[in-house]
Amino acid sequence: MRSSLHRLKQRGLVLFFALIALLVLSLAAAALVRSVDTATLIAGNLAFRQAATTSADAGVEAAITWLAATEAANTSLNVLNNSAHPFNTSPAASGYYSYADPNLNLFADSTWVDASSVLVGTDNSGNTIRYIIQRMCRNANQAIQTADCLFSGAIEDKNGQGIPLPQEICKGVGCPVAGQTPQLRVTARATGPKNTVSYVQVFVY
Repeated sequence: MRSSLHRLKQRGLVLFFALIALLVLSLAAAALVRSVDTATLIAGNLAFRQAATTSADAGVEAAITWLAATEAANTSLNVLNNSAHPFNTSPAASGYYSYADPNLNLFADSTWVDASSVLVGTDNSGNTIRYIIQRMCRNANQAIQTADCLFSGAIEDKNGQGIPLPQEICKGVGCPVAGQTPQLRVTARATGPKNTVSYVQVFVY
């Protein structure tokens, strides 16, 4: 009689420990699933961010294309001393500023509207691209000679490659002279899926 009762008590104890073990395994499985989901979410967000950064590069290229086209269309105007040159007016076009406005907040959504930036378009990844160009000068709407600008230096050496200044390539009326090439700051912004926002900023001259 005692042997039978002892076996019954043992069976009940094993069931209790089995339930505890099952609970622990269930919690471990839930934690593993959550960890995998989190890792997948992070990887997805990084992919969206990388895509947005790549798309923002297209904004920089579009800005440089606009600068080159504007320069080619206004060779009859001397950009150094003629305040009517598009590069000396602000805004010469939506998104161009002839000075580095300290009040322009590049990280505010209100800055990236049609009135103050240029819409490049939306790419296949769903990223909307815009750009803003700022001439690195203290004074707005003035010719380069009086605008108190940040000028480019002499020829730079990049891995053995000499990068010539514009005055070494451009010939004729309106071309800049040595030491009088102001730097331009191009900021491109790409906004994409899941509220992804990426900025790319470069200096050109």
